[in-house]
Amino acid sequence: MSRVLVFIFLSLQAVLHAQESTAVLYGNIADSGSGKPVELVTIFVEELNKYVESNEEGFYLIKLPANRAVKLSFSRIGYQETTIEVKPIPEGARRQVNIGLIAIRSGLEVTVTETRVEDLGMQEEDMSALKLLPSTTGNLESVLPQIALGASSGTGGELSSQYNVRGGNYDENLVYVNDFQIYRPQLIRTGQQEGLTFPNMDLIRSLSFSSGGFETRYGGKMSSVLDVHYKRPDSTRASVGISLLGGSAHIEGSLKVDSVGYRRFRYLMGARYKTTSYLLGSLDVQGEYVPNFSDFQAYLTYDLSRNWQIGLMGNYNRAAYSFVPTERSTAFGLIDFTLELFSVYEGKEVDDFTTYMGGLSFTYMPDRNTNPMFLKFLASSFLIDENERFDITGYYRLGQVETNIGSDRAGEVVSVLGVGAQQQFVRNYLQSLVSNIEHKGGIELQQSAADWRVDKSHFLQWGLKYQSEIIDDELNEWERLDSAGYSLPYSDNEVLVLNVFKTKNKLASSRVNFYAQDTYTFSKDSVSEWRVTAGVRATWWDLNNEFLVAPRLQLQYKPLKGRKDVSYRLAAGLYFQPPFYREMRNPQGEVNTSLLAQKSMHLVGGITHDFLSNMNGRTKPFRFIAELYYKRLWDLVSYEIDNVRIDYSGLNNAEGYIAGIDFRVNGEFVPGAESWINLSFLQARERLLDVQHLKREIGELTAKEVSFVPRPTDQFMTLSMFFQDYLRDNKNFKMHLNFTVGSGLPYGLRGNNQVYRNTYRFKPYHRVDIGFSLMLWEKSREATQPKHLLGFSRSAWVSLEVFNLMDVSNVASNSWIKTFTNTQYAIPTYLTSRRINLRFRMEF
Repeated sequence: MSRVLVFIFLSLQAVLHAQESTAVLYGNIADSGSGKPVELVTIFVEELNKYVESNEEGFYLIKLPANRAVKLSFSRIGYQETTIEVKPIPEGARRQVNIGLIAIRSGLEVTVTETRVEDLGMQEEDMSALKLLPSTTGNLESVLPQIALGASSGTGGELSSQYNVRGGNYDENLVYVNDFQIYRPQLIRTGQQEGLTFPNMDLIRSLSFSSGGFETRYGGKMSSVLDVHYKRPDSTRASVGISLLGGSAHIEGSLKVDSVGYRRFRYLMGARYKTTSYLLGSLDVQGEYVPNFSDFQAYLTYDLSRNWQIGLMGNYNRAAYSFVPTERSTAFGLIDFTLELFSVYEGKEVDDFTTYMGGLSFTYMPDRNTNPMFLKFLASSFLIDENERFDITGYYRLGQVETNIGSDRAGEVVSVLGVGAQQQFVRNYLQSLVSNIEHKGGIELQQSAADWRVDKSHFLQWGLKYQSEIIDDELNEWERLDSAGYSLPYSDNEVLVLNVFKTKNKLASSRVNFYAQDTYTFSKDSVSEWRVTAGVRATWWDLNNEFLVAPRLQLQYKPLKGRKDVSYRLAAGLYFQPPFYREMRNPQGEVNTSLLAQKSMHLVGGITHDFLSNMNGRTKPFRFIAELYYKRLWDLVSYEIDNVRIDYSGLNNAEGYIAGIDFRVNGEFVPGAESWINLSFLQARERLLDVQHLKREIGELTAKEVSFVPRPTDQFMTLSMFFQDYLRDNKNFKMHLNFTVGSGLPYGLRGNNQVYRNTYRFKPYHRVDIGFSLMLWEKSREATQPKHLLGFSRSAWVSLEVFNLMDVSNVASNSWIKTFTNTQYAIPTYLTSRRINLRFRMEF
């Protein structure tokens, strides 16, 4: 009987122990200096005699007893051991604690960040996976449509790094690198001319992206913010990569200046070269393409003391493009009505775009036990020199093709609709010098509470910026169109030439920007966390004497009760975009110096849900994001898009709205390989002031009046996916699939696109790129393969990429042919066809 009682007692103890309430603690562990994930960190719970290890991405997850305070120690060879105390976590709840470990004798501080809500509306991404995404440009911006909410590549497709976000154009996007605002050339017409953009993926530590409703500390553009931060290296590293489209190399490291360890010199340098002649050989227009794009960057920092750091950034970027066309053959139309344009050319195009950038920063971060603060002073200058020179004459024949398969002349031209010549002459020169001085700072005012479970603080941030702009522009271009031996427009008395633009403009102006914002955080353990950010941004420009004040508000709420990991976001504010030079210049070259800022009001609501964490070997939870938004627009500068060039009207002559919804799911569909799926729907509408828009309906004889018409960026649906997989028995062999589909963008008749505005659409864009990468070597194999051929490197891999796997003929723009009867034909300009690329990369 006693044995039975003992058995029952032990069984009850086992059941009670099994039903003990638990909570989850998780987070990421990174190197405090470089920001890179630290793997194989041992996380030990002394009270429970329990431990786990971080994975290769620095992620850890451990189950703890609920409602119980514990101590955790983080240890790894080469890093200082760190111990933290975790406050009690309610039953079934989850808490995130991120750790920044420091290398031994590095002189840095350990950072521990406990957070349940992330930066308002900012998506943060890991660079390691993005480097493997198949890309024809090699630029960071080209991968944004696969990872960012509401982003698409626009009409430029795979040849362009320009991107549209939620119905805006590329000029409405902000780009920052290490707090320096980035500027780009303005005369680029086609994706073929585009070179390397500023952000270098080999140098990036982290990136954040917002699709709208962003904080006051960011500038006044109307669409998005890309915020990039470069590495702060503590050890010597290097890499080299080469492919059929170019190559890249970088080196990073640090030098200890004194014995104390506070003074340290860090260097980060990268060089890139790109040539797309291999890709451009698949275009309809045959000829000699000679594109040469190069870029060199350096980011140097020196710790003057424990509190002061000086940084120096420099960039030289050159895009040289030469093209000698020979002939073109393009067929287009329907099954029962097909046209063919055949052209032969004479002449040449030579363009070059050169950017010089220099930036200097001083950062002050004093040691403070409470209320930490920072002060930063920046000065930078961009000099952009742009030159367009081409004189090309095309002799064309436009004919109708026989589509009857049973005919003896099937596929041949049976009727000539027009013959003639089209000559384009361009000598355009633009030089822009943008210089600025800026100060920004912040201080966290921590507030004590009687209840230890309550944590609240204010984070005040401010900034003041002065910017000078000097523009020197010379426009000289004309177009001659000859149809059936008659010059158009036709005159009995003289030979007339189309579109003659000859202007010279010189402008010098100054801007002043100021912002202030406060982020109030209130959290109560096991209840909820709130984050409210309110701020105001003011700007003044001496060219039009317009003074603007834009308030903004962001609210984020995260309940901590229950098992669901959900947070909610609401944002509202005014976003004013003062014009830059191209917005002031109309297609004729006339500059409107009285042009007002374009204005918008954002309303954004969203939800983020993390789920299925630590399941079936996955190291990260799945994340679902949904955002609903509405943007009211006024004082718009209307424009039309030709390939990637935006032709502004130079007038505040439009108003409109944009509304839509974005969805995103990302996570490890295959354990250890993260993937993204984005789906967006939007409606972008505008109306030109003092114009009554008309629209023709199918089957109706008369047109009807409409209040709003599509904007050039109106794209009803976009779907993008980046998926990774690997062999079950060999994770060193991976597959990377990049899939994009989007409904067609609108366009209108050339020279007659006001009353019947943007009534036509390009065919939908769809494209599949796929890559296969094989890890040839990594340092972890050294014990088993000590004499490997690549043993001198840290890692090496080779990748085979297939661009446009389905060989789809996507359209970038239209070429317009006019017959003597004044009938216009839109001839599609197709993007690249299927191409194979081979890449090799080695890291040291």
